[in-house]
Amino acid sequence: MSRYLDMVDCPEHVKKLTVPQLQELAGEIRTELIEGLAKGGGHLGPNLGVVELSIALHKVFTTPKDKFVWDVSHQVYVHKILTGRKNRFRTIRQTDGLNGFALRTESEHDCFGAGHAGTALSAALGMAAARDKRGTNENVVCIFGDAALTNGISFEAMNNVSHTTRKFIGILNDNEWSIAKNVGAISGYLNKLITHPSYNKLAKEFEGFIRRLPKGDVAMQLAHRAEGGFKGAITSVGLQQTTQALDTDGRGGHGSPVFFEEMGMRYLGPIDGHNLPLLISTLEFAKQCDHPIVIHILTQKGKGYEAALKSPEKFHGLGPYNAATGETPASKPGTPPAYQDVMGQTMVKLCQNNQNIVGLTAAMPTGTGMKHLEKAMPDRYFDVGIAEEHGVIFAAGMATMGYRPVVAIYSTFLQRAYDCIHHDVCLQDLPVIFCMDRAGLSANDGPTHHGLFDISYLRCFPNVIAMAPANEDELADMMFTATKVNHPTFIRYPRGTAEGVPVKAEPQLLEVGKAQVVQNFANNGQRKVALFGLGPMNTIARKAAAQLNAEGYDVAVINPRFTKPIDAAAHEKFGRDAELIVTLEDHVLIGGYGSAVLELFSEKSVTTPVVRIGWPDQFIEHASTQDELRAKYGLSVENTVAKVKAQFGEAVTPVKQLAVA
Repeated sequence: MSRYLDMVDCPEHVKKLTVPQLQELAGEIRTELIEGLAKGGGHLGPNLGVVELSIALHKVFTTPKDKFVWDVSHQVYVHKILTGRKNRFRTIRQTDGLNGFALRTESEHDCFGAGHAGTALSAALGMAAARDKRGTNENVVCIFGDAALTNGISFEAMNNVSHTTRKFIGILNDNEWSIAKNVGAISGYLNKLITHPSYNKLAKEFEGFIRRLPKGDVAMQLAHRAEGGFKGAITSVGLQQTTQALDTDGRGGHGSPVFFEEMGMRYLGPIDGHNLPLLISTLEFAKQCDHPIVIHILTQKGKGYEAALKSPEKFHGLGPYNAATGETPASKPGTPPAYQDVMGQTMVKLCQNNQNIVGLTAAMPTGTGMKHLEKAMPDRYFDVGIAEEHGVIFAAGMATMGYRPVVAIYSTFLQRAYDCIHHDVCLQDLPVIFCMDRAGLSANDGPTHHGLFDISYLRCFPNVIAMAPANEDELADMMFTATKVNHPTFIRYPRGTAEGVPVKAEPQLLEVGKAQVVQNFANNGQRKVALFGLGPMNTIARKAAAQLNAEGYDVAVINPRFTKPIDAAAHEKFGRDAELIVTLEDHVLIGGYGSAVLELFSEKSVTTPVVRIGWPDQFIEHASTQDELRAKYGLSVENTVAKVKAQFGEAVTPVKQLAVA
């Protein structure tokens, strides 16, 4: 039984607890995080790292009046526990449960939804500007990680802060990680701020505030080693311009201000992000400031859980695990490999056979499978951090020099680089290869992570070749084929385990724009139905065909392979031969593969009825499994069979579905 967690049902209860009681509450919350996520998984490491910060925020500020804007927001579990959602916490990321990210429709305490990095500073600044125009006095607090500083949007926001508002509180949560270890100059810069001896002078403004505090644990801790510049508790990198700045070798230059100061934001820190009394005092100080301020806190990802500290990348976000040991269940014998691992292993093979192929990812080496290339051939691997726009243009630049960059980015994150794909890759017709993982559902994560729009957003661009493999062997073939064409190439494939089709030792070159006939008509005099199942939906098409064959239909199954260019000849042939065409895609219906078929049929005057099965014109919620969502929205064998029968006027057992046009 928890002594204090049981008492806390809303932020007001946090305010009533003393600092020692809050420290005990922090331990109880860590236990709840570790035990509560063990069954269903979640973003454990990031949330263990912000327990004290979340408590301090609710101790000092008052939501929903005051606004907390969390970058990415996968670290809001503690915030949710403290804002009336404690009793539902163990439903997080499960069907009909709490969302794994901040969600405006879930609680008035979630003022801004997120799921992608680098958005918080801009959103918080917009809120501060709106507050100023309204003449109200709420506080806007932006919590952003060091990884967010690899994203250009963050810099665009910081460039505008001092020109937009006088009251803005930013908290830089520095744990040296995004999902993988942070990379680049910003990470190195923050490390130098922490370690360089020239940044030990405590700003007079903050020192004066602290000295006015009553004697006690906080004041004593802050006063410790005062003669040494308060190094034991807090190291300030100047609310004033420093007299020395770091140069590239760390020895220091002359007369340059700290980066945040240059942006017009007072900088305070770095401070211990797990020192609850210090956090509370610092936030009280920030609350009184009449100028933009950034507080740099140092935290441990996975704090309080040995397994998470040892494996921070694994425990960033994971499935079920043993709470006592941190061990995750072993895969069952015979389980097919994950698509991402097939992609990574194929990358190594391709690079071994072609010295001009390089791999690139945006802070996702494990999630995309690029870790295989990083380990095997690190000189052919690039991680640009959470900077998709830069990554795409970087790849375009390499392509102009004769290289074949393979850019591995989740479908949902590639949207962030849309203009770069258009202007810098497709317009120049550069042979950049895009491997779009998580195309389709990312069930536990929900709408911010579902990759349901890429066919639509790519199909309109000239020069594009776009593919979707039906299995892991075909993924390898498509990657090999992409290295042989001189156009921008996109390959979309789903999250999770593949189909169990063995991958050939040597990939096969596919004919661009050519579909595969998996099963042709038997011409047995029965009603003819052609099922075009794109990518992973080809498995559903084949299963539906088997059932329809058994019930007296003559069914053809086609694997389209390409969404651009689609195989015009094959589609027209089956369109004229069949009495009904069914397209199946793990994508929204609007502008997707089925739309391309309708456009072709319109051009060719093919009048055969077309049933399109895919996702509806709405954002799809999260759920425990992909299958639950597919069943709910009609992307299933049962619904496919039912729709075919309904087209021929046969009585069918009603199937719950929403996404068929």
